[in-house]
Amino acid sequence: MKKVKSFFNYGIKMAFLFFFILLANVKVGSDVTEIYSGASNRVTNLALMSWKIEEDKKNDIYNPIVSYTGDLTGYGANCPLCNGTLACKPSYYVKDGTDTYVDNEYGQVNIVASSSNLACGSIVRFTSKLSSEPMYAIVLDRGVLGTDLDLLTPSESYASKHVGRTSITYEVLRDGWLRNNES
Repeated sequence: MKKVKSFFNYGIKMAFLFFFILLANVKVGSDVTEIYSGASNRVTNLALMSWKIEEDKKNDIYNPIVSYTGDLTGYGANCPLCNGTLACKPSYYVKDGTDTYVDNEYGQVNIVASSSNLACGSIVRFTSKLSSEPMYAIVLDRGVLGTDLDLLTPSESYASKHVGRTSITYEVLRDGWLRNNES
């Protein structure tokens, strides 16, 4: 029994020694940026690793899931049949001139209406004559058929003058409120 106890104490001492050796290989201080790995003889730059992970995550949210072709039209919250409340829940009131939405992942995006082919909260990317850069929009309304999109604009006159009807190809970046149906 004494040998078992001695062996157990030896194991604990070795575990502590191993832990302190590992700890000694980490630079101490509030600005720890590198860790030395004795097993692989490499130094890992934590700031660079963190930046790379964030870059990969950002690039992932901009990879399209699927793309569609349809017509892009525009509408204003002041349209004759509009009551100013968007169809997707939670309801958003837009008669006050709101035509964008601030999304947690994509920032400020335009608002579009789609058919039920796209779930509420879906993010789409498309190019149009309104901007030289790709436009990002979130589906927060209903009222169009098939794969068409209807872009919410400040007014009906703005929609008819600047948007009109254009054939576009758009990419779905997020299907509904969660990307790739994450839970």
